[in-house]
Amino acid sequence: MLKPGDAAPGWDLPCAFDGRVSRLRLDRIRSEMVVLFFYPRDFSFICPTEVTGFHQAQPAFRQEQTSIVGIGVDDAESHLRWSHELGGISYPLIADEGGNLARQYGVLDEREKAAMRATFILDAQRTVAYAVASSINIGRSVSETLRVVRALRSGRLCPADWQPGDEFGPADQKL
Repeated sequence: MLKPGDAAPGWDLPCAFDGRVSRLRLDRIRSEMVVLFFYPRDFSFICPTEVTGFHQAQPAFRQEQTSIVGIGVDDAESHLRWSHELGGISYPLIADEGGNLARQYGVLDEREKAAMRATFILDAQRTVAYAVASSINIGRSVSETLRVVRALRSGRLCPADWQPGDEFGPADQKL
């Protein structure tokens, strides 16, 4: 799995976004940061809770100059049908058919032929700033991802459970 400090592999892949199928390239995303979250499958039990959770939190991520991109192994037409069934999604769902992108990020479950439940936060240079993966049966916390984005953007030492408005660590220390 990629770790903080690693360069994020680029991509140019089909996606479902804004009610249609199109293509998206990582190097065309202009926000300061990017949250990439991999999920196993469309039309599953846990994935819709995460996908709609990121959708609902989209305004807060925008305030942090951060784009959200969901990535699954289903095709773009499946993503489009699923996003419509979910009531619309405000960010692109990338079609990683065959799992090549998940494999490059080190999060393809080869046995299941599905992406693991993994989150990467990329900085402005598209370097991995944060990476986490969990068991496929445990949904991730959207609010924790937003908290980490805010902590990363602060550029300061942020203790456990830090929230905006809390005190930072000493400015003259790195760790």
